[in-house]
Amino acid sequence: MSSSERSTQADSAEAASFGRLVTVILFMFAVVVASTLAYMEAGWKVGDALYMVLLTVYTVGYREVRPVDSTWLRFVTMTTIVLGCTGMILVTGFLVQWLTASQVRRVLSGGRMQSDVDRLMDHVIICGYGRIGSMAAHHLATSETSFVVLDLAEGKLAEARSAGFLTIQGDATDEEVLRMAGVERARVLATVLPSDAANVFITLSARSLNPKLQIIARGEAPSTEGKLLQAGASQVVLPAHIGAERIAEMILFPETTRLVRDSPEFREVETGLVRLGLEFDVVEVRDPSRLAGMEIREIEKRARGALFVVQVGRNGDTIIRPPQDYRIVPGDDLLVVGRGDGQIKAALVEGGLV
Repeated sequence: MSSSERSTQADSAEAASFGRLVTVILFMFAVVVASTLAYMEAGWKVGDALYMVLLTVYTVGYREVRPVDSTWLRFVTMTTIVLGCTGMILVTGFLVQWLTASQVRRVLSGGRMQSDVDRLMDHVIICGYGRIGSMAAHHLATSETSFVVLDLAEGKLAEARSAGFLTIQGDATDEEVLRMAGVERARVLATVLPSDAANVFITLSARSLNPKLQIIARGEAPSTEGKLLQAGASQVVLPAHIGAERIAEMILFPETTRLVRDSPEFREVETGLVRLGLEFDVVEVRDPSRLAGMEIREIEKRARGALFVVQVGRNGDTIIRPPQDYRIVPGDDLLVVGRGDGQIKAALVEGGLV
């Protein structure tokens, strides 16, 4: 029997145990209410009646608050003893059964999860399932990339599991936890915790465990970037810095921003380019500009093939796939595609185009 089948059986057993527990609790509630009403029918006050029922049900054995000196009271008491004591035995038994089934389910679920993680190869490890980590996980799931989420908070992991993601609970700064996530077999590790110190420590540990691992680290303070790179990070992402650049872009170039970012088609293209290690950017040609007067072929030649012009915006019109002899004039907006990691801007600078 596979671990998945065992886990499914454990889930069913836990649900059945819980259902029986609820049923017998309702039965006990009905016994207590009915017996209390029966004593009240014999003239007892509600407090005395309830006290007598609870003493009987829990078999405590204290003396009666009022004498049981009639046939009716004896009948009620004997019935309460039989039904109440039996019910309490069943409640105790089903409660133990439910707790045991729940524990078994957790053990099997954890074992199944670890078994699935152990089968991963060339996968991605996401350390931290906060805002950035969850966004990264959903994007990876869309692209059908194998990954596992590491986090210490059970609540966040429950959210990740509900989305169908593989998870491991533990402190990502612990090398043993990283090994459980398969860091020695992984292709990429992304540490996106909000703590710079934790991200530096995770980077150090992961690099020592897998020298070939690509490590993408999140940094909050700009001064942390150098520390992360020294610790072994392949790339450092500064969310605050990226956000500031995006806001500045929206303020300075609102029309260009709308043209590129707000189009569903461009967003789809951007996602595909990222998967290929490429990116696009908008180059604005303003007077004076070295690009003004150049043909498309000359721009691409001077960039040494590091970028390609795929669209030109001119006076509100859009020219898609402009011909090689298309000449650029001041006021044009060029949409270019090139290698990622800032290679587009570097190619423009090296080619003397900006």
